[in-house]
Amino acid sequence: MMSALVFLKLFAIFVVVVVGWLAGRARFFGGGEAARALSNTAFYLFAPALLFRTTARIDFATMPWATIAAYFVPVVGWLLAVYAWRRWRAGQEANAAAAEPSVRAITATFGNTVQLGIPIAAALFGETGLSIHLAIVSLHALTLLTVLTVLVELDVARAAAKAAQNERHDLGATLLLTARNTIIHPVVLPVLVGLAWNVTGVEIPQAVDQILLMLGQAVVPVCLIAIGMSLAHYGIKGAARGAIGLTVAKMLVQPALVLLAGHFVFGLSGLPLTVIVMCAGLPSGTNALMFSQRYATQEAETTATIVVSTLAFVFTAPAWLWAVSRFSATH
Repeated sequence: MMSALVFLKLFAIFVVVVVGWLAGRARFFGGGEAARALSNTAFYLFAPALLFRTTARIDFATMPWATIAAYFVPVVGWLLAVYAWRRWRAGQEANAAAAEPSVRAITATFGNTVQLGIPIAAALFGETGLSIHLAIVSLHALTLLTVLTVLVELDVARAAAKAAQNERHDLGATLLLTARNTIIHPVVLPVLVGLAWNVTGVEIPQAVDQILLMLGQAVVPVCLIAIGMSLAHYGIKGAARGAIGLTVAKMLVQPALVLLAGHFVFGLSGLPLTVIVMCAGLPSGTNALMFSQRYATQEAETTATIVVSTLAFVFTAPAWLWAVSRFSATH
C-alpha cells in the first residue's frame, strides 16, 4: 500500500498545477506569454542550476548503471517498435509524410522528465530518488533525440531522393549538427559540466553552492505553475483519436514494459524500480512538439497528446505507484 505521505505529496503537486491553471485563465497574468516566460525561466535558469548541483555531487562509485539500462533498454525498444509500426503503416498510405513515423515515435516515448519529472522525483522520492532520475535525464535527450533524428533524417533524405531521383545526402553533416545541438542544451550541458566537475573531486564552494541551491529550489513551484498555465492556454483542436492512442502508448504500455524489464530482466525492486517506472510513465514532453514543428508533421496531434497525457497523469501516477508497490510485494 502507498503511504498517506506519498498521497499527500502527489495531491499537493496537482493542487499547485491547478493553481497555475487558474492563474492561466486570469487575463491579468498575461495569458500564454506569461506561461511561456515562466517555462523558459525554469528551463534555462532554475533547472540547469539544479541539474549541475545534483550531478556534481553524484558518487560515481554508486552510479546506477543497471538501473539506467533497465530504463533505456525497454524505452528504446518501444521507440523502435512504434517507429517500425508507423513506418509500415505509412508505406500503405500514398500521401504519408516522411517524418510521421519518427514524430509519433517520439510522442509515444519522450517524457516530460524535466519540467514535470524533476518536481515529481524531488517531491516523492527525495534526493536519493532524484539522483536516479537525473541519471536518466542526463542521457534521456541525448539517447532518444539522437536515435530519432537519425531515423527521421534518413526517411526525409530517402523521400527527397525519391522525389528528385537523387540519392546524395550529407548525412555526416546532419549527424554532426545533431550531436552539437544535443550537447549544447540547457538540460544535457549542465549535467555534463556537473559530471566533469564531479570527476575533479573538488567540492563546490559554499557560497556558490548556496546560490545554486536557492535557484534549484525554484524549479518545483515555477515548473508546476507553468505547466498549469500552459494547460489553460493549450487548445485540443482535433486529433483526439490519435492523441488517445499515443497517450495509451506513453502512459500505459511504456511504463509496463519498464516495470517488467526492470524487475524480471534487471532484478530491480523498491525505490530504483519505482523511480524508473514513474519516469517511463511521465506524460509526453514538449520536445515532441518541437520535433513535430521542426518537420511540420502531426503538430495538432502532438499538441493534443501533450495535453491529454498531462491530464491523464493525474490518474496514472498514483495508479503506477500503487502497482509497483503491489508488484514488488508479490514478486
